[in-house]
Amino acid sequence: MQTLKQVFEKKQRDVLSIFFTAGFPQLTSTAAIIDELAKSDVDFIEVGLPYSDPLADGPTIQHSSAVALKNGMNLDVVFEQLKDVQATNTVPLVLMGYLNQIIKYGEHEFCKQVKACGISTIIIPDLPMVEYETHYRALFAKYGIQNVFLITPHTSDERIRKIDAMSEDFIYVVASASITGAKGEVTAGQMAYFERIKNMQLKNKLIVGFGISDAKTFNSACNYANGAIIGSAFIKALEANGTEGIADFIAGVKS
Repeated sequence: MQTLKQVFEKKQRDVLSIFFTAGFPQLTSTAAIIDELAKSDVDFIEVGLPYSDPLADGPTIQHSSAVALKNGMNLDVVFEQLKDVQATNTVPLVLMGYLNQIIKYGEHEFCKQVKACGISTIIIPDLPMVEYETHYRALFAKYGIQNVFLITPHTSDERIRKIDAMSEDFIYVVASASITGAKGEVTAGQMAYFERIKNMQLKNKLIVGFGISDAKTFNSACNYANGAIIGSAFIKALEANGTEGIADFIAGVKS
């Protein structure tokens, strides 16, 4: 598996990441989805850990989590599935989950399993910065794991610079102060926000998420950042067309 650093060394812009929820639409869908995304030349893949009370997720991803949990998905199953694809998959995987999942599973055991899957980057939206600084930064470093912080239109310049100093892979630029889900076109207000972040000349790559759903919104975001993540729109397409429609979906985004 490549690292995100290798991806960003090769590609400075138009980096495409796709989010999907492990265990959706079927419990055993994970490997097939990753395989099809890799064949479609997605740059990195964000694997969502299904959770019953997702803080940042809109109706579509909430639904996919509910279905995945009903299918029997849990962290043990996720880790086993990701270990199985490790031998053949070359596209970097990023895990996205919530702090309570880590605490309940056991912090050290969670980190051990993440490392065993060949994954070195995680996104925990509800991890407070102070908790990261005082505890999780050292814990993650012990296992070679990088944490990705999220910023929003309301994040101060001071906090953004602090996040930039503590980050190594990329900064997740949340497109709007809301939950995930397609929002239509990128607004003038969002473009001003993206321009503000771009002009800060941060050391880390910038990847935009929340509301990116098609070629138009992807290209708009990439005018201001290194790339973007598509989640809800992909999950809707996955539910409608199955893994057979993945190649067409990605081709549409890249058109």
